[in-house]
Amino acid sequence: MSDTRLQAVLLMGPTASGKTAAALHLARQSPIEIISVDSALVFRDMNIGTAKPDEEELAQCPHHLIDIITPEEAYSAARFCSDAQRLIGEICARGQLPVLAGGTMLYFKALLEGLSDLPQADAALRQEIEEHAARAGWPALHAELARLDAAAASRLNPNDAQRIQRALEVVRLTGRPLAESYAQRESTSPAIDYLPLALQPAERSVLHTRIAQRFDAMLDEGFEEEVRQLRTRYRLDIEMTSMRCVGYRQMWEYLDGEVDAATMREKGIAATRQLAKRQITWLRQFRENWSGYQEFDSLDAQHLAQLEAALSAWRET
Repeated sequence: MSDTRLQAVLLMGPTASGKTAAALHLARQSPIEIISVDSALVFRDMNIGTAKPDEEELAQCPHHLIDIITPEEAYSAARFCSDAQRLIGEICARGQLPVLAGGTMLYFKALLEGLSDLPQADAALRQEIEEHAARAGWPALHAELARLDAAAASRLNPNDAQRIQRALEVVRLTGRPLAESYAQRESTSPAIDYLPLALQPAERSVLHTRIAQRFDAMLDEGFEEEVRQLRTRYRLDIEMTSMRCVGYRQMWEYLDGEVDAATMREKGIAATRQLAKRQITWLRQFRENWSGYQEFDSLDAQHLAQLEAALSAWRET
């Protein structure tokens, strides 16, 4: 490795694949600091439903990008990239190795491939879109988007106000399909060498079992009370980024009396499985497109030793 370039490890994987345990294992072998790559762990007071590392785990090595905003705030891929690159520089300057661990694949993609060169929000156009939606409803705006950009509309629910609004805004401002705007990217990390590593259990059924067990453990640990307290402490609604996190939306519906406890549990587990499926799809794309990408079976008894070996070989080149 060139001494003039920074180094960082990316440790990815679907939910419940063992990323936290693997990162902490690496911390016991090498001087590392962990940067969380998780869009839910940034929120304070959301501990049980996010499977946030506990105090004992956090004490094993420095952790970053955990508990940095309230559930009333929003966090973006752009802000993550800015925060992560700053932290990588600071950690390397301390002589430590940054390990970016988590499952928010959009953040990993943005970090390695750069952010899309999208136009800034246009207040006047946004107000026009909102006023149109107030008169005609968001399904009508979705139909308009379908006329302008059928591919973008096909990926959105007709009532997904936030995403329909932004998609319409970008398409109107640029005059081109959303996919073309996303394809025009700027590199955000030209001077960082990354080692992309991924954990994934070879048996999908094992992942599903772990997901169900984790959700039940969350319920036993007081997840319901956690969400009750969040609703009391903060001014939240179900469409906020924090409450769209897997598990929280389902618990919100239960607390509002829209579903019973058994249905809440069933929907929460199903939503988590869908999240894992999307994460695995992201990993398939990374495997095809990223140089140096390596994947390990987290059910293999030797996977931690294999991670160590991959890290050692990379640092010696």
